Amino acid sequence: MNKLIKTSAISLVSLAIGLGAGIFFSSAAQDEKVFELRTYTATPGNLDNLHARFRDHTTRIFRKHGMEVVGYWSPTSEEEREDTLVYLLAHDNQDAANASWQAFIADSEWATVAEESNRNGQILGGIEAKFMVATDYSPMK
Repeated sequence: MNKLIKTSAISLVSLAIGLGAGIFFSSAAQDEKVFELRTYTATPGNLDNLHARFRDHTTRIFRKHGMEVVGYWSPTSEEEREDTLVYLLAHDNQDAANASWQAFIADSEWATVAEESNRNGQILGGIEAKFMVATDYSPMK
């Protein structure tokens, strides 16, 4: 039960970060495609477990909730390469992003995946999220 509470807490923090970042957008940006840059820091020794969770489950569950994965990256810097995963999502607009994250967090399959992947301790130590809109000269819109 204690692990379920910790997993739920991390899920709620993820949701709060995602939704909180959206508050800073102007109403004009509400109809624009938004990109979400997320940086995850794994707990010591758990980067491979985090990669496995994304590879085997998270990407599919993202798709189920309308989240488009643009890509996943591993930093090359000495200080980040052992514990960091960076990825980019695309959403139709900020409202769609918020709705997708709410549905993802509420998904019972995700709850099961999160609980199972954290069975031997938390694999995720931190999340940083940033929502962005493309500039008028960006090739990615």
